[in-house]
Amino acid sequence: MRPRVTLVLAIVAVLIGGVMLVPAAYAKFSDGDGVGGLGGGEQVPAPAPTAPAPPTLADAPVSVNFKGEFFSWALMDRETGTVTGAENMNQTSSTESMLKAWIVADYLRQLGDKQPSAGLKKAAILAIRDSDDDGANAVYRAAGGSYRPQPGGKPDPVIARAIQICGLTDTKPGDVPDYKGWWSFTEMSPRDAARLGDCIADGRAAGPKWTKWLLSEMTKVAGSVNKQGARSGGGRWGIIDGLPATIKSQGPVHMKNGWTQLAYDGNWHVSCLAFTDKWSLAVMMRYPGRSGLPYGAKMCAAVATQLVTPLPGAALKVPQQPVGKL
Repeated sequence: MRPRVTLVLAIVAVLIGGVMLVPAAYAKFSDGDGVGGLGGGEQVPAPAPTAPAPPTLADAPVSVNFKGEFFSWALMDRETGTVTGAENMNQTSSTESMLKAWIVADYLRQLGDKQPSAGLKKAAILAIRDSDDDGANAVYRAAGGSYRPQPGGKPDPVIARAIQICGLTDTKPGDVPDYKGWWSFTEMSPRDAARLGDCIADGRAAGPKWTKWLLSEMTKVAGSVNKQGARSGGGRWGIIDGLPATIKSQGPVHMKNGWTQLAYDGNWHVSCLAFTDKWSLAVMMRYPGRSGLPYGAKMCAAVATQLVTPLPGAALKVPQQPVGKL
């Protein structure tokens, strides 16, 4: 009888051990959560939601209801140097006061480590912040500019240096009757204007000593589109009005606009330039004087708005959680 009892006890022990092993094995194969594992699969952890890229300006279709003689724009991606824009972005229009940013930069670069006189420094500030013509003219003369046409139709020294230093390909002296040689009538294409913004931003224009100072001044452009005088005017409008707060909050936006209603053709000539550490955008146009300056300001803003990517308020895309294999 004793061998039989012993055999029975052994069988009972094996059965009890097997029952205890089953939950442990089940937990091991199901990764401890009691789910999955029936088909030998594993539970894959869900990836964290992907944060959207910060908004910026990038090449995109632009459509505006423009009525006038000339309209064009160009955008430079400053990280790659790529310039994109309208099909006619290589065609030119007059820069007007937009060129004041280069005039000040050219003068300051020539100073090197020297300081300008108090009068010329004030003139440079007024030329940028208030688009003051008298201030710009004083700095232009100090930089070596000439109001007379150059032999052979060549650009004067100030404009010639812009072409050389900034790699401009379409820029040339203006050919306005009675005003040949004047800096404000310099002909520039939108793609050259975008290159000019990049040239100021990276320090080639004003040099290592003065670039930071000039960039700071270009964030202090003041005055609305409706605040205009005979020799100066408010210039804080255009591209900057088309930028959402999500872009403006990333860092400073540097700007300089140009605008004049010319008697010889009756058009407003409007040139908008703005740039950041990521992009440089220029919009240039000519349209009938009866439309007013605010019309051009709105066109510049409309281009900027259409180039914003991703669009403001774009939904955050959260990847779906994968499930374990069955």
